[in-house]
Amino acid sequence: MTQVRKCVFPVAGMGSRFLPATKASPKEMMPVVDKPLIQYAVEEAVAAGITDMIFITGRNKRSIEDHFDKAYEVEAELAARGKLELLELVQGIIPKHINCIYIRQPEALGLGHAVLCAAPVVNEEPFAIILADDMIDNDPAVMQQMVGVYEQHQCSVLGVEEVPREHTRQYGIVQTDGGEPGAVRAIVEKPRPEEAPSNLAVVGRYILSPRIFHHLASVQAGAGGEIQLTDGIAALLKEEKVLAYRFKGVRYDCGSKLGYLQAMVAYGQKHPEVGAAFSAYLKSL
Repeated sequence: MTQVRKCVFPVAGMGSRFLPATKASPKEMMPVVDKPLIQYAVEEAVAAGITDMIFITGRNKRSIEDHFDKAYEVEAELAARGKLELLELVQGIIPKHINCIYIRQPEALGLGHAVLCAAPVVNEEPFAIILADDMIDNDPAVMQQMVGVYEQHQCSVLGVEEVPREHTRQYGIVQTDGGEPGAVRAIVEKPRPEEAPSNLAVVGRYILSPRIFHHLASVQAGAGGEIQLTDGIAALLKEEKVLAYRFKGVRYDCGSKLGYLQAMVAYGQKHPEVGAAFSAYLKSL
């Protein structure tokens, strides 16, 4: 049985919705309490048994590489000051058996193009994609749930959830055969509410067969002159089975200010160090 060992993190985007905070620092490095968004995403992949983390980066994203790299000066300083708990925290950001691979996306030509950039490293293996903007809180983690679905069915899996119909133009929307998980019959990028085939949205979690690269390489630029991953999946559907899996978990859209604030409140309340005091403070407001 083929295992999912590789995960692609498209992190080349500009993060314009969070300017000026993202002018000099990547949106993926924005913290939720005390960990950046990208670390939560990598931890989710690690929990799913994935060992190769492939970051599709761009200009001004060096801090992502630095975050997962060894920091000799910081570690030496913490050791000298006897701050061993913090030292352990810094050294344990990523387990030793995990490989981090960085690929530069020369220009931002869309999510489909970012995924296509990973083709030389993924080769002929199934692989996961996690969008760090979509934080999903659950145990077991969503990618772990999806790997289980993949291992059972040995085909591509899309993480989906129901969204209000008036929000369909923000997502790729799928039509399924009604099963759980459902076989995808069609997928449409950002349809208007009255044209959407359902209100089942694909939200930042994918496991795809390597055949997707063939389709992404021949996809014509769609909305906004970008190569859309949705178009590649629509082409893949015609020759392979693709499942839509309704994951268990609460999603926070950290690509929006409101979603980011909601995540901060939810994760702040359950944080082992400050959770009780923060909850008490919120009640006092």
